[in-house]
Amino acid sequence: MAEARHFIDGRRTAGGPVRESLNPATGAVLGTFADGGAAEADAALTAATRAFASGWAHDRELRARVLFEIADELERRRDEVVLALARENGKVLGEAAFEVGLAIPKLRYYAGLALSDLGGAAETRPGLYSFSLRQPIGVAAVIVPWNSPVVLAIRSFAPALAAGCTVAMKLPGQTGVLNGLLLDIIAAAPSLPSGVLNAFTESGNEGAPLLVTDPRAGVISYTGSTAVGKAIMRQAADRLVPVSLELGGKSPMVVFDDADLEAAVPVLTRGITTFAGQFCMAGSRILVQRGVADELRERLAKSLTAVRVGPGDDPASDVGPMIDHSAVERVGHLVEAALEYATPIVRGGAPEDPELAGGAYFRPALLEVDRPDVPLVQQETFGPVATFEVFDDEDHAVTLANATDYGLAASVWSRDVDRPLRVARRIDAGTVWTNTWGVVNDSFEEGGFKHSGVGRLNGRRALEEFQEIKHLVHAPGR
Repeated sequence: MAEARHFIDGRRTAGGPVRESLNPATGAVLGTFADGGAAEADAALTAATRAFASGWAHDRELRARVLFEIADELERRRDEVVLALARENGKVLGEAAFEVGLAIPKLRYYAGLALSDLGGAAETRPGLYSFSLRQPIGVAAVIVPWNSPVVLAIRSFAPALAAGCTVAMKLPGQTGVLNGLLLDIIAAAPSLPSGVLNAFTESGNEGAPLLVTDPRAGVISYTGSTAVGKAIMRQAADRLVPVSLELGGKSPMVVFDDADLEAAVPVLTRGITTFAGQFCMAGSRILVQRGVADELRERLAKSLTAVRVGPGDDPASDVGPMIDHSAVERVGHLVEAALEYATPIVRGGAPEDPELAGGAYFRPALLEVDRPDVPLVQQETFGPVATFEVFDDEDHAVTLANATDYGLAASVWSRDVDRPLRVARRIDAGTVWTNTWGVVNDSFEEGGFKHSGVGRLNGRRALEEFQEIKHLVHAPGR
């Protein structure tokens, strides 16, 4: 039975009430965690402000060493984190391993950038020199969602530390026990100065708003829903604080007549079911050209029906539980309402198996619609539910793909050598995959168009989210 605590100013603390964390597959108690709030947020900001003033920003070798040490400790305890993620978050073991596997090299990538990040210089005219220097903004306020808490925490705090910022971070209450394990790993970094990286778990909503509005926070990095992201942006505007927001998605998976359906169907299925659909880049819209619509409809129905739902830590499970029963009820209501205008290909819903009755399970659903302006197309479902939409030609496909306010990701399936890139250029999305889905590369930026966010994480651009650029002009004395 774990007893998870916060990590503030180099110490593990237990402020706030103690709450139990439950396994969403069984309802069993996994452990307890300290549930923080405004007091912990204030302490985190205070510690981070003091640490930033201490000179952390000027020692790039120290910043790199800290990130390398966290990566090494996370790799050493990898299996422990994978199991904890599967039990508390509900991911099946392969998905949990995928998440942790993304996190470790990301830490090392930003350790490398901490050492190699450079400015520029030029003699602009004889005897007059200009220098472009990158300097950290200050304290970075990071707010982490519950659906992929390990990698999404690291995706923000690693570039922040690499850039020279210090961090005050709010972790989600839904994964309180796992948070404690992650903070144990961070605290084990021997070179980490006190106050540089501070984090608290919160299930309520007192600490996170303080991180957004407090003048000590110089930059905000948030991953989560579009509605909350818009509220954060409005609040940040009062102080003209830079924000990095990765928000919701409604990713179209565009399948043309010449696609390899044998290769596509397993990936489309994973696009719908990965993390039980609780994934901002979930392939929640299947757009298919009319010539292969009947075949793909049949193949997907068979594939989704065959998915094995079960506990995340059971190696036989294909899809784990959702985060809690309220999430199941919310998705169930969305599907029920959609039946007024949609035709169910696979109805989905709560499984009938009595052995799964206590868990927060939802079998994947696929519903066919004939217009893009319906709620199931326009609203992020955040569950294992997808729409099936038929198009006639390339222009029609692009029109449908761009028919929502979201623009986080998309996927194009075609054997044609030219079409995928041509279509990808016309789709309004931050990431477009061809004949694959869900591939993330640390070296390349990730983020959204339209209501899917502002700013970019991953790649070199992520450092810029936490930096100011200073132009120095030097005329030597005579």
